[in-house]
Amino acid sequence: MRIYLDEDIASALLAQLLRRAGHDVLVPADLGLGGQPDAVVLRHAIREDRILLSRNYRDFENLHLLVLEAQGRHRGILVECFDNDPKHNMTPKEIVRAVSNIEASGISLVNEYQILNQWQ
Repeated sequence: MRIYLDEDIASALLAQLLRRAGHDVLVPADLGLGGQPDAVVLRHAIREDRILLSRNYRDFENLHLLVLEAQGRHRGILVECFDNDPKHNMTPKEIVRAVSNIEASGISLVNEYQILNQWQ
């Protein structure tokens, strides 16, 4: 998969594990795009034809719905539902496993919004 990691999830460890799993990964720091608003992040992922991976599930769900309403298109949005209870949050290895499970399922991610926590 061609993945663009949102800044809120773009740890060096996650990027490394995803690359080891065979994914083409970009992070905002690679492109000098740190600190950009979510709409800019999604626009960049769309332009680069990459699946967006983020923890910012509420904002990206709204942006996903806006793109669909405008009859636009995106490669896919994957989100981890992250909260203040660490036992509910996914580790980088669990995120990579969930991405692999989605990929193995064969479903198309085009114009889809998927919550990774359900794919562990």
